Amino acid sequence: MTAPILIAGPTATGKSAVALALAARIGGEVVSVDSMQVYRGLDLGTAKPSPEERARIPHHLVDVVGLAEVFDAAKFVVLATGSVRDIQTRGRTPILCGGTGMYLNAWLNGLGSAPPPDVALRAELEAKPLPELLDELARTDPVTFDEIDLENRRRIVRAVEVVRLTGRPFSQQRAAWPERAPALAGRSFGLLRDRDALRRRIDARVDAMFSGGLIDETRALLTQGLGENRTAMQAIGYRQVVDHLRGERSRLETIDLVKTKTRQFAKRQLTWFRGQLDLEWIEIGSGGSVDDIAGRIADVVGGR
Repeated sequence: MTAPILIAGPTATGKSAVALALAARIGGEVVSVDSMQVYRGLDLGTAKPSPEERARIPHHLVDVVGLAEVFDAAKFVVLATGSVRDIQTRGRTPILCGGTGMYLNAWLNGLGSAPPPDVALRAELEAKPLPELLDELARTDPVTFDEIDLENRRRIVRAVEVVRLTGRPFSQQRAAWPERAPALAGRSFGLLRDRDALRRRIDARVDAMFSGGLIDETRALLTQGLGENRTAMQAIGYRQVVDHLRGERSRLETIDLVKTKTRQFAKRQLTWFRGQLDLEWIEIGSGGSVDDIAGRIADVVGGR
């Protein structure tokens, strides 16, 4: 049975293109590790693989739920495990590709020891102003406060909820996972680009999303329940466009903000991957093509 391969790294490094090229070389199928690509309709803002790419190479865990449904790390573990086993039983190689660290950690090490949500407490916390929640989190769990997306209200509420329910910082409970997750049974790779190159790629990606119709896509998704899906509304790009549609900022200001938020997100991803996963890092230089990187990985995994 062929062991899985993991391709991780910050957003816009080229993970998806490399996974696609690698799958074509070694007879693989891609398992998306992306908390937003699971939602049908979130296409442009998540840089979802195109229908042509998915026809060429099978992709799993893309478009698996609607906006009215809840999706979390526990569901990811179940579906990802099933996909990996299905791919392996057909004699092909699973290639897990993506940047959602929480999902990867859950798949590798389990879901941790945090308690389930408390309905009454959750309602109380959700009614509080964001600055008040942030102040409490900074006092009770400064480690999580330093790491968390300070605009991701859903995750902030959850962190404060866990602290209140257990009396212990959320960061300590996540630390029940191994300090660095073990490599998969196969090989695990991380892709890197220098800061300036990554910035240019992020800017180009965001420009392409808006020129491709991200605003119209978001407007349509609002009629399908995007505004009520607290998870999907945290997706960078959609959240800012919704604010634009409400008249909070101009189109150009929104584009600039999405670029800034994406760069900040990429920085947090890199910090997480370096600290939590034991990856074989590959730096992609200015002359490195997707096929070159896929070929290098194929050569390495060929010997396993």
